[in-house]
Amino acid sequence: MKFDNRFVRELPGEPTAAPGARPVRGALYSRVQPTPVAAPRWIAVNHALAAEIDAEPDSPAFLQAMAGNHLLPGMEPIASNYGGHQFGHWAGQLGDGRAISLGEAIGRDGARYELQLKGAGPTPYSRHADGRAVLRSSLREYVLSEAMHALGVPTTRALSLVATGEPVVRDMFYDGRPQQEPGAIVCRVAPSFIRFGHFELPAARGDTALLERLIDFTLDRDYPQLQGDRGRWFVEIAERTARLMVDWMRLGFVHGVMNTDNFSILGLTIDYGPFGWLENVDPLWTPNTTDAEGRRYAYGRQPQIAQWNLSALAHALTSMVDGDALAAGLDHYGNTFSAGYLAALRNKLGLADAHDDDLDLVRELMAWMEAAECDFTLTFRALSESRPGDLSARHFEALSYNVQKFSRAQSRIESWLSRYAQRGDAPDRKARMDGANPRIVPRNYLLQQAIDAAEKGDLGVLNELLKALERPFADQPQFEHLAAKRPEWARSRAGCSMLSCSS
Repeated sequence: MKFDNRFVRELPGEPTAAPGARPVRGALYSRVQPTPVAAPRWIAVNHALAAEIDAEPDSPAFLQAMAGNHLLPGMEPIASNYGGHQFGHWAGQLGDGRAISLGEAIGRDGARYELQLKGAGPTPYSRHADGRAVLRSSLREYVLSEAMHALGVPTTRALSLVATGEPVVRDMFYDGRPQQEPGAIVCRVAPSFIRFGHFELPAARGDTALLERLIDFTLDRDYPQLQGDRGRWFVEIAERTARLMVDWMRLGFVHGVMNTDNFSILGLTIDYGPFGWLENVDPLWTPNTTDAEGRRYAYGRQPQIAQWNLSALAHALTSMVDGDALAAGLDHYGNTFSAGYLAALRNKLGLADAHDDDLDLVRELMAWMEAAECDFTLTFRALSESRPGDLSARHFEALSYNVQKFSRAQSRIESWLSRYAQRGDAPDRKARMDGANPRIVPRNYLLQQAIDAAEKGDLGVLNELLKALERPFADQPQFEHLAAKRPEWARSRAGCSMLSCSS
């Protein structure tokens, strides 16, 4: 593996490597060492991704490196320093509390692959925590990272998942009943892990020199095509963020914790915590128990929250970027999202051409899906299985989670189907729809089944799920049982519906 650790080489770090949590000023990172674990063993390895960076997943040294027990030549472990707005409130310094970046590997394609261990021990940003992670959250992040990649969504990737052989104590429900859980470490990969919060913290502290260095570094390393144009840079960030929100919304994905420290400067999906997928359609559904009352990060609010986060970033950049460019970027976000979302839904519906009332058609579709409590993923897929003129409400009855509500919504469904049928049936309609509507997504109940089995030493459920998610848009008869709607037993079970941030 070849490393080019520009973040460490070109930006200021903390002068001390002493242990212990503390405020870190005037520095963008702290040098740290992962804390060794007792008995590491593989749970999953991404061999294809490993090959891209010339890693050797079959070597004992690679296992030890992914467990935090050993550094490979060229690795320079750090934890980075950033702040953020959490649930709309400024939280001050946050930083990598349990994430340790090992270095920036250069792949065979010349691209940059920063390797980051999550759960490898405490850092100066861990506050009162232990820097560890449990198997359930680590497995969820590994699976979803690769599933999102296969779904065509910009995302961090997952290189490996290692069981530590050590227990971790967590209070899953924050109810005063902590329990021991198996520990794990996931290695996640991205061209950059720089977040909105990296810029917010020095701006909030009035450290303009540090902020300027970070801006120039990010432009040079991560946006070289812009040749240092800060105005165009912010507009580009806004566009990438808008396109990411289109992807989340078109697939029914709900992130759950859209804090500014969880937003990537590259427009990647980052920090998979209490995420979920729309099952019965509900714009105000959130998978995060912490957000259950306010529902700030609910499915239908995600586009607005992303724009709010961009506004927070713009505020941090006010002294460094032209105000007109910042305003243009925020406007560009709204226009890009609106146009992109409508185009994505036209594609999901197989509409051959654009009509002025398409947005109304989409809104009425979502309205009857909500009224009938129909499954988001399966309903869109079912729309392609018959010619539009042959579809009737009965095609969707089995996809509802509430028989009574479906019955009351039938006339509404039939009315919409008649309207939809008037748009015709283009020759490539089914192919285009099946390429836009996944057959399988990593629903929380599927992930929980994989977690339950893995905690007992059975990795077969996990491996089957990973294999199925490699081709999420394909009909795969051997994995048809994984393409079903949520079973009733999972409606309110922990881990299958809503989740806490505990991990």
